[in-house]
Amino acid sequence: MIRWLQQENGEGEFNSNIFCNEDGDILSVYANSDAPNFMDYAEKCVEAFNNLPKPMIDEICNKLIDCAKEGIGLNKEFKLPTLDSSSDILNYCWFVALYVDTESADDEIAYAVEGEGEWGENIGFYISNDSVVYVGSDYLDYMKNS
Repeated sequence: MIRWLQQENGEGEFNSNIFCNEDGDILSVYANSDAPNFMDYAEKCVEAFNNLPKPMIDEICNKLIDCAKEGIGLNKEFKLPTLDSSSDILNYCWFVALYVDTESADDEIAYAVEGEGEWGENIGFYISNDSVVYVGSDYLDYMKNS
């Protein structure tokens, strides 16, 4: 459930079930408040995000690992340790915001999630129609309507 901080600007916050940040499980959510029914649509996006199936989470985590291995980030001292499972990458990155991709004609659920890796790179992912479309530093490029 979104707690709207500035409803007129489409800004709120919610508790994330999986992806966290250094302050805990509270992430920001941003939606285009000019879009019709933006609050309902944002709630659907947050619900979908908080209920990502394990295979999608694994896919995101594996792609985050690839980003960490390939990242030419600012932190040259960061070396990715051996991970016991793909979800262990979440110990080395954090997420701060979910950007709602405003309603489309077919009412697909689409959003981008923004974060940063300890390797010094902005990272995120874009989800559309229950598919991981992209994971990496250019996640906002996939937004169709912001």
